Amino acid sequence: MTDGGRLAIDAGQSGIKVRHADAAGASEWAGPGIRTDLPLLPQLARVMEDAVEAGRSFDEVGLGVSGLTSDEADPGYLLAATAQHGVRAVHLAHDSITAYLGALGDDRGAVVASGTGVVTLAVGRTELARVDGWGYLLGDAGSGYWLGRAGLDAVMRAHDGRGDATALTAIALGEFPDLEHAYIELQSDPGRVGRIAAYARHVADAAGAGDAVARVIVSAAGRELAASVIAGLRRVGEAEATAPRVRAVGGVFGGAELTSAFTAAVLEGVPSAEIRIGEAHPLDGAAALAAVAPTSALAGHIATASVGTDPIRS
Repeated sequence: MTDGGRLAIDAGQSGIKVRHADAAGASEWAGPGIRTDLPLLPQLARVMEDAVEAGRSFDEVGLGVSGLTSDEADPGYLLAATAQHGVRAVHLAHDSITAYLGALGDDRGAVVASGTGVVTLAVGRTELARVDGWGYLLGDAGSGYWLGRAGLDAVMRAHDGRGDATALTAIALGEFPDLEHAYIELQSDPGRVGRIAAYARHVADAAGAGDAVARVIVSAAGRELAASVIAGLRRVGEAEATAPRVRAVGGVFGGAELTSAFTAAVLEGVPSAEIRIGEAHPLDGAAALAAVAPTSALAGHIATASVGTDPIRS
């Protein structure tokens, strides 16, 4: 750890988590999620500035960011925005990288991180493969948004007579007394992604209580997440390895029904996989960005800027 302290940031769509650590100890806090439909860098700079205004001192920052593209992977911007406060180095990566580091470090295997969105990262000896993480419009299969949207779709199908009755209807009516106006309200809400994703917990609870419709949705989500893991392992040459390690992290893995479906589907495709659920903290991965070895398959996907050197873009 640097003498001036370190800031670790996990910027997800459903919330931003921050950890400050120095010789005196560590503290954590959280805030509203990142808006991937708006420029990311100003939002991230604001998180860093808020930490300074709260009295935290740090000279190194590690950030894992949902929706980070190559165009916005510019740690130099963040360094320039905060250098006046003593920041000397910024390490920036997609949150798939920090989720992986927080679960498996530099070791080979696959990590699927599913919260509001989802992304899977697989790492082999020299290769790295990202699977899904393509956002709620084009992908994120098995994510919280995917589950919530499927749950609300089931409610509307039941309302129309196109689908079976489900306990999810009573839950939706609590928020939308007139179901036929729900889509208008959601379309006009800038926070609709998180709002829809919040229904994932209701779907999981209903599945656990035996609701047949919810159980089908949750089982399908588990299979989608497993398919991403299997694809990633195959792409990096780890599917045939001895006991390839798989880690599944994020809020959607809190339900037993989904976890069971996921585990069974992974083992069907990769029978030797060693699977563990929920054994990671993305903030650990953000804090570890600075220590990734140059020889690691992950190193080329971390953008770094430090005072007195040219930025290294991922």
